[in-house]
Amino acid sequence: MSGNGGRSALVTGAAGGLGLAIARRLAADGCRVGLADIDGEGAVRAAAELEGAAGFPCDVTSEDSVIETLGRFEATFGGPPDILVNNAGIVRFGNLLEHPVEDFRRVVEVNLVGVFLMSREAGVRMAARGSGAIVNITSLNAVQTSPDAGAYPATKAAVAKLTEQFALVLGPRGVQVNAVGPGFIDAGMSAPIYRDPEVRAERGRAVPAGRIGTAEDVAAAVAFLASDEAGFIHGQHLMVDGGVSFSLKNQLSRKAPKEAEK
Repeated sequence: MSGNGGRSALVTGAAGGLGLAIARRLAADGCRVGLADIDGEGAVRAAAELEGAAGFPCDVTSEDSVIETLGRFEATFGGPPDILVNNAGIVRFGNLLEHPVEDFRRVVEVNLVGVFLMSREAGVRMAARGSGAIVNITSLNAVQTSPDAGAYPATKAAVAKLTEQFALVLGPRGVQVNAVGPGFIDAGMSAPIYRDPEVRAERGRAVPAGRIGTAEDVAAAVAFLASDEAGFIHGQHLMVDGGVSFSLKNQLSRKAPKEAEK
């Protein structure tokens, strides 16, 4: 239990994958959870498995849709969310030299503009109340980029910086804003990668913690950062990656020069 009991939470991109795992964890901690997704029917189905939860259709790239979703959340739960988790995201793979501009723009709209819109609208409501927590989901790609991931790494790095900006604005008004950066996680968009046992084993060996992460690992970090226990943590980007983001030298030869051996 992370100290979130009795609170309300809104999780975007929650019809499945990592978002649903986060919603489940917050519900298990005693939160009343709203699950938002562009797949509105999927969000409603997912909410049906959680006691007291509700599902909402939401296009995070649309200002009108974001405002409408928050209005429906407030009508359902009696007020704005105590917790917002900006999890909705997409990827369009491709080498930048050949990448269609339409794909690039779409990823920017969902991954970056969507976080801005949800954070702005929920943040205004939280600030008026004088309390709240926003947790943004970034990625290992925010700090260790991939060559064929299109706009995805750039958007996730931008979300980390946007987290700091919102923390500066909302912190003095009682709202904490932080980010969680998943590493090699067997969930959501990454799940198909780990169906290949060779890839899973290779990546697992690269992680100092010795394994691939789970959706529950990420959800636990989100629950902590959303709780009162993290009340003095603001504008931080917490990597939940088993140490892989700083382990490049762990993959290289460690033989030291003779002078260094003395």
